[in-house]
Amino acid sequence: MAEFNHMYQRATYYDIVFKRDVSRELDFVSDLYYQRQGRSPCSLVDLACGPGYHARAFAKRGGTAYGLDLRAEMTAFADEQARAEGVQVHWLAADMRHFRLEEPVDLIINMFDGIDCLNSNEDLLAHFNAVAHNLTPGGLYLLDVTHPAQVGYGYYGSFAYSGERDGVSVEIKWATNKPYVHARTGVAETEIEMHIDDHGQKHIIRDCAHERIITAPEIELFCWLSDGLRILDFYGDFDLNQPLDNSPTSRRMIGVLQKFG
Repeated sequence: MAEFNHMYQRATYYDIVFKRDVSRELDFVSDLYYQRQGRSPCSLVDLACGPGYHARAFAKRGGTAYGLDLRAEMTAFADEQARAEGVQVHWLAADMRHFRLEEPVDLIINMFDGIDCLNSNEDLLAHFNAVAHNLTPGGLYLLDVTHPAQVGYGYYGSFAYSGERDGVSVEIKWATNKPYVHARTGVAETEIEMHIDDHGQKHIIRDCAHERIITAPEIELFCWLSDGLRILDFYGDFDLNQPLDNSPTSRRMIGVLQKFG
């Protein structure tokens, strides 16, 4: 796996940029689960969780929540935030290709392109098998990635994210090297810059990662190859009425998979 490790080691700065209300996203996957199972989900794993926004929000709703991230710096920061909020979350500094829980869960989510660090077919299949192993029968896996109109073969858009809190401002400039997606591997070598102004102390952190740009047909194929997953549908936003299409209202590519058997 190849991640933006220099950025992810700086969890506090990352949180200033990306902290947000995730209730709409949780409502979406919880409503889907209710439609399929006739009850609300009781347990959730937030993969590549970073500061654990979704795990913490699910725990606030009374569910059993796990947050898994490869970076121990992120899970430590997430644990501090959860304790300050008075919620209990089980944090795992682990690899999403090989994780094992003591008990399977109803929901597994992988948000905001968290899967793109899995560059090879072997990595992806191991991941899908791990997800299948850790879901209850009928459980759902939600996979959220950038819409193919924004990043794909022959085109990688430019992105910027920023935030400010308590005298600290952070801006992250994505794809500063104008990367391209390799025609055979589907992998882009992507560079970013994190610009930090911490109470007048300014510095820039540069980082690089290899990102696998996964397509909807590839997701479906890995479902067929996996031990127990199937595709339910693709959506273009966290809205049950928004299909994945090329309209302006289709802003993400959200695949919903289900454990069968």
